[in-house]
Amino acid sequence: MASADFDNAVTIEAPSPLGSQSPQGNQSPQGNQSPQGNQSPQGNQSPQGNQSPVGSQPTSTFSPLSSAVKGVVALVEGSTPHLTGETRDLLRQRLLAAASLFFGGLLAFWIKYRIYPPVDHATWLTAVHTTVMVVMGVMVAALSVRRETPLARLRLAEIIVFGDMALFFLVLNQSVLSVMANLQQGAHLPPIVVPWLVLIFTYALFIPNHWRRAAFVLFPMAMAPVAVMAMQHAQCSGYASCLEHPAMASYETEQVMVMIITLITATYGVSTINRLRQQAFEARQLGQYRLKQKIGGGGMGEVYLAEHQMMKRPCAVKIIRPEKAGDSRTIARFQREVRSTAKLSHWNSIDIYDYGNAEDGTFYYVMEYLPGHDLGELVSSSGPLPAGRAVYLFNQVLMALTEAHGIGLVHRDLKPANIFCSYRGGQYDVAKLLDFGLAKPQFGVGEDASLTMEGAITGSPLYMSPEQATGESEADARSDIYSLGTVMYYALTGQPPFPHEQPVKVILAHVTETPQPLRELNPEVPVELEQIVLRCLEKDPEDRFQEVDTLRRALLDVPLDIRWSSELAAAWWSRNGCPEKKALAQAAVDAAAAGAACQLPQHHPATSAHEGIVTPQPVVA
Repeated sequence: MASADFDNAVTIEAPSPLGSQSPQGNQSPQGNQSPQGNQSPQGNQSPQGNQSPVGSQPTSTFSPLSSAVKGVVALVEGSTPHLTGETRDLLRQRLLAAASLFFGGLLAFWIKYRIYPPVDHATWLTAVHTTVMVVMGVMVAALSVRRETPLARLRLAEIIVFGDMALFFLVLNQSVLSVMANLQQGAHLPPIVVPWLVLIFTYALFIPNHWRRAAFVLFPMAMAPVAVMAMQHAQCSGYASCLEHPAMASYETEQVMVMIITLITATYGVSTINRLRQQAFEARQLGQYRLKQKIGGGGMGEVYLAEHQMMKRPCAVKIIRPEKAGDSRTIARFQREVRSTAKLSHWNSIDIYDYGNAEDGTFYYVMEYLPGHDLGELVSSSGPLPAGRAVYLFNQVLMALTEAHGIGLVHRDLKPANIFCSYRGGQYDVAKLLDFGLAKPQFGVGEDASLTMEGAITGSPLYMSPEQATGESEADARSDIYSLGTVMYYALTGQPPFPHEQPVKVILAHVTETPQPLRELNPEVPVELEQIVLRCLEKDPEDRFQEVDTLRRALLDVPLDIRWSSELAAAWWSRNGCPEKKALAQAAVDAAAAGAACQLPQHHPATSAHEGIVTPQPVVA
């Protein structure tokens, strides 16, 4: 089994659209990603309706990528664990612990020297000690701030923390050897390896690493006292005189031997710890599903890429957050999400495969794995959608909502992050409606209305209806129509109807403000389509479309210069899609069909920092 490279692990996130976070700040419970902008032929097609998504994928789309496809299969097959997110969290915690220990030790000795000043303790050495202690204190403060930090920044913090101490020990060794070797009486050479043993073993035990990288970092630490002795030998006559004494003849040899043994032991320890972490990660299993990689998270749980142990089918597993495991209301909401989604059978609703409880009480459910991107990612990377493509996608979403509303289920959390553009059944731009975590039946016996109440307001402020914002009336199907209108507004203009920064202002705007006409932001939007969206955004539910099917028929009647199709979707993807993500989509298909597995290659995608989080950057022409 291939080992996990903790630094290069961050590169796995980018080709795997799986962890991609939507601009709205929500991660689709799928985290499922891949064909960026992948389009599905669903406009008028669907198993339910006019177009079946079952078809074969154009082989030409992926033919230039056959080698990349073979290299990415391992991600879907599960032959290697991907510990990026886990490593990032653990590294921050361990760096904080190490920096705190170093700071505490430096402070203790600093106070001791103030109370019991050592003889011949140079002022400059005190200044060095103080400077190193202050730098370590700053690192403790910086690492104490709880936020998502890119792995590269954490590795920089690692260099500062351990480099700071290494520099101090170098200066201290030079000073101690020089003073002791030049004493008028009792000149001798004290062991200088003790602080380096502490530093090396602290690094080996605290810092998650691949053994090769650990050896690269530990080798300079092990050689530092050797360099100190070499410098003393060349510059200090007292040091050379001490070495001539029979008792000190083997001094340098002993110090070097200790450091070599320490280096080998520490490197082997890092390798052992790394292997144990891999085994522990792979051992995490829920029922017949093996968790492979964390790919997302939401208000109610975490999402992992997983595979069925027997079928080797890639899937997405959503589990309840550990810190909420004791919250009975959250668990009830989680179970209701499963029951609500499981009632739906439309092609454009997410499929639920399984659900259950693990031995430790963790509740989970298993969804289909979706290659693709949510609508927010699509718009943020490629700009507002053409009218034809928007009609094509929202027609599918409305068909899924028609089924949901038909059984009395109101979604109540429609937003770009919950509309997923995926590659399914050989087709692009297959829209999938996700995350029924806030869904609420309009009728039913035994339903607890408080389950959706984590506060006075439920939903996402940028896309909630006025009745959700005020709570004055029950949110019904027309509330979903308003929310879908806000999402259409965003898809066609690139911004939500009320793009205020403060959530309170956004909520008030839904109740009191009139949105800017779409054509002022995007003149290419047809007048008829603008009128449809603005009617969806009426404050009074009575003034909106009363049923999603009526809205869907109005959308299909919009005159369009170009009507989107599966062929156009495939062509768009071929021109604009990221090759690595297209390869990942094909890899998922190949792995599910053949159970193939091979070594995952290292990728080096572009990344950017967004609020301290490394996020994948789609590659577009």
